[in-house]
Amino acid sequence: MPNNSLNILIVTSSYPPEIRSSSHLMQELAEELAERGYSVFVATTYPTMNLPDSFHDTGIQEYSVENNVKVIRIRTPLHPHQKGNFIQRGISQLILPYIFFRGIKKNIREQIDTVIVYSPPLTLAIAGRKVAHKFNARFILNVQDIFPQNAIDLGIIKNPILIKLFEVIEKSAYTDADVITVHSKGNRDVLTKRKHVSSEKVTVLHNWIDIKEYEKTSENNYFRKKLNLEGKFIFFFGGVMGPSQGLDLLLKAAKRIEEHENIVFLFAGDGLEKERLKKLADKLSLKNVIFHPFVSKDEYQLLLKEIDVGLVCLSAKNKTPVVPGKILGYMAACVPVVALLNQESDGHQIISDSGCGFSDVSNDVAKAGNLLLKIYGDKEDLNQYGTNGYNYVLKNFLKKVCVDKIVDLIH
Repeated sequence: MPNNSLNILIVTSSYPPEIRSSSHLMQELAEELAERGYSVFVATTYPTMNLPDSFHDTGIQEYSVENNVKVIRIRTPLHPHQKGNFIQRGISQLILPYIFFRGIKKNIREQIDTVIVYSPPLTLAIAGRKVAHKFNARFILNVQDIFPQNAIDLGIIKNPILIKLFEVIEKSAYTDADVITVHSKGNRDVLTKRKHVSSEKVTVLHNWIDIKEYEKTSENNYFRKKLNLEGKFIFFFGGVMGPSQGLDLLLKAAKRIEEHENIVFLFAGDGLEKERLKKLADKLSLKNVIFHPFVSKDEYQLLLKEIDVGLVCLSAKNKTPVVPGKILGYMAACVPVVALLNQESDGHQIISDSGCGFSDVSNDVAKAGNLLLKIYGDKEDLNQYGTNGYNYVLKNFLKKVCVDKIVDLIH
């Protein structure tokens, strides 16, 4: 029998009330492990970014117990996802693990048996290593983005000295970890074949989805009424609007199909690129695009019930097989998907295998516009696309199945 008396520490830069796919993923993991009888700690940043309009700081404590999870919120000079120049953000990432380790030492007196680090930011692996060394703990590194390669591909990091520094940190992280988990086979191939990490160390652990959270029903088309979108065909993008998303493509595609007055594009979220995208929409005189702030997790799940098609976008400059987490959210909510992704993304395979919608490479505005019109013309099949996605999630991405695998890795 597994020893459920183990103490587990999850280290992540985002945790609710912040709204990011990573924050909800780590919350679901922490609460599921706590429900199974483990003593679970989470070390994360103090919430200052990606918050719903309804959020009010009512004095969130540095240390609190939430749903049997002991949460440590650490104040940092600059939030890892905060808007600012890349030099400031780079320096912030370099000092981040040391601030985290100090906060962990201050608040945890118990023995830690396993530390799980969510990356990005990759530098948190340094904190994971230090915790593992202090407590002689098992170190599991959950790698979502291949950094710094993704930042190099996007032109975010150009300085060769900085590139070399982050590559040294990357190599050290892979060496120090007892187990590395990645969310797709393509990402495993990158680590084992290009980064020369031992294949015995790297495990595919799909990002999961708590399907029960998406079974709520929206009443009276609340969001459609609120945004004056009743009777419209809604293409929806929800989440972080950053350089890796390449959302210019969606705005330019929206311009190409603007003669279809029934179509509207709803963007809900925030990020480094949001203000620039709003200016681009104004420059293109787009009347079919609406920008909306982040909504809470519960509101987001209800909002999905009112849209017609969920959009996913990644810049073609990306060269790694990353799979955007929002694909699973759309599928769990029975929402058809249109994905415009870099050629290397494993998301193409998921959409093809599931039959939840369509995907194409994100390098051609005309193709993007045609793909949007294709699913718009398939109104009679939208329910089937949504059902296909839902059934695929049931078979492949249930939270219980994925957390079972993590428990095996812990032991």
